[in-house]
Amino acid sequence: MVRVAAEAGATWVGFMLVEKSPRNVLGQGEDALDLLTELSGFAQELGILSVAVMVDPDDELFEAVLHDVGPNAIQLHGRETPHQVQRMWRDASGICEVWKAFGIGSLDDLENTEAFTGVDRLLMDAKPPEGTDMQGGHGQVGDWSLFEDYHPQTPWLLAGGLRPDNVAAAVAATGAHAVDVSSGVERERGVKDEDLIRAFIDAAKYS
Repeated sequence: MVRVAAEAGATWVGFMLVEKSPRNVLGQGEDALDLLTELSGFAQELGILSVAVMVDPDDELFEAVLHDVGPNAIQLHGRETPHQVQRMWRDASGICEVWKAFGIGSLDDLENTEAFTGVDRLLMDAKPPEGTDMQGGHGQVGDWSLFEDYHPQTPWLLAGGLRPDNVAAAVAATGAHAVDVSSGVERERGVKDEDLIRAFIDAAKYS
């Protein structure tokens, strides 16, 4: 699927390091970080940037991914504090980008992101449904109207329930310069579909 995404024109490809996720690379066994290193290198050979996605990583995992895996970016998708994110961003300076993801369900949520100054990109996801223990990847469509007057200094991506049939409308409504997708290009939970990947990228590129 990495090759499919690269050939279709994607800029980034993400690899999940989240135990509760059905897309978890760490579930591949003891050599998971070796596998991730190979996948990251393969992506870069194909001309696509690799993103390691983590939720509240401990220092050991963060340092191992940063220094041993060598992704182009690390996306933090948990309840990391501004202080924690800034520290990780400083540690990663000159090595890779650090992104912070947020669940946005109101203007207050959007305003709270302003505390995160030490970060290379922001990822605006839909707020998780009540009772879920997953911060992302739930396919929930966000309220795009919240971003009508959103013009941050930091580059940002839109996520949250995006699919080939709605990504163009999402970009038009929010002005997002980049988008992120996972469940919207799956034929079943955790299993990507080549045709959906190509259709999504085509729709996003020409929106």
